[in-house]
Amino acid sequence: MSQLRFTTLVEAPLTVAFDVARALGRPWPTPLEEVVSVRPARDVYAIGPGRGWRWLTHSRRFTPTGAGTLVDEQVDWSTSLPAPLRWGLDRLLRRRILRAMRAHLDAYAAAAARRALDVVQVVGAALVEGDRVLVAQRSGGPYDGCWEFPGGKVEPGEDDLDALVREIGEELGVTVAPQAFLGEVVLDGVVAGGLPGASTLRVWWARVVDGGQITAHEHAELRWLTADELAALDWIPADRPLLPAVRALLARL
Repeated sequence: MSQLRFTTLVEAPLTVAFDVARALGRPWPTPLEEVVSVRPARDVYAIGPGRGWRWLTHSRRFTPTGAGTLVDEQVDWSTSLPAPLRWGLDRLLRRRILRAMRAHLDAYAAAAARRALDVVQVVGAALVEGDRVLVAQRSGGPYDGCWEFPGGKVEPGEDDLDALVREIGEELGVTVAPQAFLGEVVLDGVVAGGLPGASTLRVWWARVVDGGQITAHEHAELRWLTADELAALDWIPADRPLLPAVRALLARL
């Protein structure tokens, strides 16, 4: 069996990176059949025997990071010719796959970055002080009374972290410094607007840096809670999947 791996950092959220990858397909002359598809985390395509190979599979994994989506791709194949011919065919296939994938990945990264400009995104902050994190209760709207991490929508052309600092300033009246990326959650279309599943919530651990007084300008209530107290709240659906990452953060600080 032969194998090649490729890693690409795409300046786009998970959903965009996954959907654009599927729309562009694979750079092979023969169509591959979908074997596994778990949006927006991974997919696997395969092709059966043909022109000297027994089989070929192309798998991808999509991982959110603070800089965008990390896409890990792996191409595996096995040839069916006798050993001397197999080595020559393997070298030929390896060169062809490398050439095709390099061109494909450049086009893919550019297409995903362009598509990301058209999708509404939401950012949030897990503000930490000691062993506690700040949580905010919504006032009005479909999730009135539910709890969330403060934040809001990214404006067109705005960087995610710039949006995070701006939103926290508007909602809480303080300046924050993002520390580390915590995670990303696919939204249902209600929170951010637009089509269901088109946008995501991206949350960072952050600290208050200006020594200002935190004030609830847009929320009904603010609370500082320990890791053990988080589960008891009625969370909005978008934020609840991030609780394990927040608990792990508080445990190691």
